[in-house]
Amino acid sequence: MHPEISVIVPLRNESANVIPLSQRVFAAFEKVPSHIELILVDDGSTDDTWDRINQVWRTFPHVRGLRHAQSAGQSAALWSGFRASRGAILATLDGDLQNDPADLPKLLSALATADMACGVRTKRADNWVRRSSSAVARFFRKLVLGVDFADSGCNLRVFKRSVLECLPAFDGIHRFMPFFVHNIGGDVKQLPVMHHPRVEGLSKYGVWNRLGRGIRDLIMVRWYLKRQIGRVPVEATPVSEELLEAKPSRL
Repeated sequence: MHPEISVIVPLRNESANVIPLSQRVFAAFEKVPSHIELILVDDGSTDDTWDRINQVWRTFPHVRGLRHAQSAGQSAALWSGFRASRGAILATLDGDLQNDPADLPKLLSALATADMACGVRTKRADNWVRRSSSAVARFFRKLVLGVDFADSGCNLRVFKRSVLECLPAFDGIHRFMPFFVHNIGGDVKQLPVMHHPRVEGLSKYGVWNRLGRGIRDLIMVRWYLKRQIGRVPVEATPVSEELLEAKPSRL
């Protein structure tokens, strides 16, 4: 039986969070009549994250583990999960437990009238520096790309599988997914979600290690969006009954 929903979580050196995260994901779907799979992607961790993933796999039958031999980044980890997923609906969240899996059913319900639903961290449990850098990034994305998303840095998202068709695979795509969907005429909804302080592990991102990449990615994304092919209405001629009934000639 193929899963209806694939939940994809990238992990790097998040050993202490693997088990509680998995428990919370499955708890979030206890009252949702859906068959899910949880795909945990170890992006070249140097701790025992992979051992914990295997431990969870032996406990929960709907867990699948993927492992990068060396770290390739969050976008690459997500993309590995996308390719391995089988659900018609995909969901993503970070592996540090700052995103709350309990918000997933609310986001899923929004897909009744949307192609993608994105979380907005209304009460962020981050320090002033990270909140300020996110606000600056939001300002420049709106200025350069011409569309405003309240929290494109929040990776708590759900979307239809068809969304993958409009996403190019590049390092940094996880920060721009809503922009690509919006650009082809897709409906993107934004909903408030919870945000918790990090309890275990260390953050992989800082202000300075994102600034240069952020500017470079913004320029590249603007170029791509200008040339992206949107949803073009297509009319096809009907196939005639004579053609359907015709027998192939022998050569």
